[in-house]
Amino acid sequence: MLIGEGNGIRVFAVDGGRLRLDGGAMFGVVPKTLWSRRIEPDERNRIPLAMRCLLLDTPDGWVLVDSGVGKVDDDKFRDIYAIENTGTPTRLEDSLRELGVEPGDIACVVSTHLHFDHAGGNTVRRDDGEIVPAFPAARYLIRAGEWEAAHSDNRRIRASYLPANFDPLAKHAAVDFVSEDVEAVPGVRLVRMSGHTAHHQGVLVDLGRETVCYLADLVPTSAHVRLPWIMAYDLEPLVTLAEKERILTRAGEEGWRLVFEHDPVVASARAVPAEGGVGCRLEEIVEQPLAAVD
Repeated sequence: MLIGEGNGIRVFAVDGGRLRLDGGAMFGVVPKTLWSRRIEPDERNRIPLAMRCLLLDTPDGWVLVDSGVGKVDDDKFRDIYAIENTGTPTRLEDSLRELGVEPGDIACVVSTHLHFDHAGGNTVRRDDGEIVPAFPAARYLIRAGEWEAAHSDNRRIRASYLPANFDPLAKHAAVDFVSEDVEAVPGVRLVRMSGHTAHHQGVLVDLGRETVCYLADLVPTSAHVRLPWIMAYDLEPLVTLAEKERILTRAGEEGWRLVFEHDPVVASARAVPAEGGVGCRLEEIVEQPLAAVD
């Protein structure tokens, strides 16, 4: 789905499949009576979520932001998270091909963070069993602090990080570590948006007349535009709250188009100022409903 274009850049929302996560965890302290009106849970209290990646056609080459969960052969893991992303090798690659893009065409892969549902598609297992970069010509841009966190022995976070999703990138010398806000390519800026993880980053794309903002897990669904609606998965929820106030207020003031990585229906929307001036509300909503792919 084309999200916007300008300044020589085209922005696409790309289907990477779907999964389900616990609704209570996705909405933290928000009561189920409220969040279930927005997204209905299944009998295991899980809600359907997209894995909506961002694909950028730029003068400096194709840029992919996040890569979904990748090819998971563990049946127990697939069942727990109700993963549906069958393809060659996953739904993400099939979606890229629908736009005429092969994995070898990708010049740059940006990981907003290294949790398994965002970085799982960074690597792929070859027929000989070796795990290698899934996008062989790409440089992978990863926050240095996020890399360090992914290799920590912190019991609170280690289940979200699967080394096979990122360690082979270093083995193949495919990683460029970033520590500050930088441009991946001209017009595509990586911006720290902390809270979910300490070094979580989003992406701002300058299209000239508008800015597209990929919020990743700072605001995973359109329902999370409400400032207090914060995931229990967030390591620093008070930091998330402050970051949401900062980013979404600016988004409303400047009329950014927001892209929601996990929303099962809403792909993007225009941010406009919220009543009271803090945060934003949404207009010009563009839908891209989930479709089962298994």
